[in-house]
Amino acid sequence: VQLQASGGGYVQTGGSLRLSCVASGFTFDYRSVGWWRQAPGKGREGISCVDYSGETTYYIDSVKGRFTISRDDAKNTVYLQMNSLKPADTAVYFCAPDLLCTSTTMRISDIYDDWGQGTQVTVSS
Repeated sequence: VQLQASGGGYVQTGGSLRLSCVASGFTFDYRSVGWWRQAPGKGREGISCVDYSGETTYYIDSVKGRFTISRDDAKNTVYLQMNSLKPADTAVYFCAPDLLCTSTTMRISDIYDDWGQGTQVTVSS
């Protein structure tokens, strides 16, 4: 089971990026998928998720109204559209499957450790 996050880059404040999370070796069908990020010197935080149906999504307060998560199961891909980016969004972004995803919370197993390398997002001021 491998997930590959991509689409990061360097943008100025107010810019946009679209991250992609592609699965290999398995399909996203009927599986929730989430995005996390880890800023320098900080722990990993969950920022958004989409449930297996695509009908339920979750966002942390700091990204609400700016980020949009979506899924395309035909392409085995989950996207994170990030608009109005801020320097505080600078981090390495990761994706992972099979988490608890509701409209009010997201949580992955404490033993999950297949995070991969993630994709770097840098927002300049």
